[in-house]
Amino acid sequence: MTKRHVSLPADAEAGVRAFIDEVDERLASDEDTCRVVTDVLVDLFGDREAYERWQDGGDVSPAERVRLQSYDPCNATLESEYYAEKDEETFRESKYLQWLWRQFDATPLADNVEFALRFRSMLAQHLFAECGDDCRFFKNITFTYGHNIEVGDNVVVHDDVHLDDRGKLTIGDRVSISDNAHVYSHDHDVVDQTEITNYHTIVEDDVRLTYDTMVRAGCKIGENALVGAKSSVTSDIPAHHIAVGSPAKSVRVKPGWEPVAAPLEDSQETDREDRIIEHDVSDDRPIFDEFERDLQPPGA
Repeated sequence: MTKRHVSLPADAEAGVRAFIDEVDERLASDEDTCRVVTDVLVDLFGDREAYERWQDGGDVSPAERVRLQSYDPCNATLESEYYAEKDEETFRESKYLQWLWRQFDATPLADNVEFALRFRSMLAQHLFAECGDDCRFFKNITFTYGHNIEVGDNVVVHDDVHLDDRGKLTIGDRVSISDNAHVYSHDHDVVDQTEITNYHTIVEDDVRLTYDTMVRAGCKIGENALVGAKSSVTSDIPAHHIAVGSPAKSVRVKPGWEPVAAPLEDSQETDREDRIIEHDVSDDRPIFDEFERDLQPPGA
């Protein structure tokens, strides 16, 4: 047993429960999500008096105005907003919720573990395509959209993890993702990095991705597999295998699982290309290439 049960004092617990329930109910209602997010952030940052003064036409400095405007996610932009293939309708709502998640992590309250885990878990129910029960999301987790992520029950994602769902990301039950891990669902062309291929990346039940691991877009980590620290997964990892290195290779089967695991010699087979997600970008959409590189090889 590596953990012990910890609880808040009764008064603090009542306050936490009331606040999370209130935000949950407002997000589930027909109320404008932008309005909900703005209200929550104004209060979490303790800026209600200045915000009401500004709303009533009172004097504010340019810096105050930028700060107060930025509580409203409609006045912010995210990197993923620029991606040509995104679903505009779906993204609009997930952007607001992602802004709340990110800004919450910038508050001192984000370090109150008992409160913060429950607040993020509640947000995940609204933001992700699916989110199971008893999930724990720690601080500074980032994602592309949020709405292309499916998470099972009893999943733990630790600090500073990036869950890229530009394609699609499925995470099974009881998965543990350690600090600084990066799980991707899109790749760039090696010649023209503005050319993107989106994939469905799959992390099956009971997988452990340990510290500072990277999973390439489209890979599948089989159930009960373990990926060692600082490893880079570039092909599928079979169920019950332990994989280490860069690129990660299976080095052994978990003790006792040999009868049901694939043999090591078959461990580098991959169905990655079968997990490509096709997307259409309108031909009349303006093309923006921020690199403006010459992509022609010499003599072409």
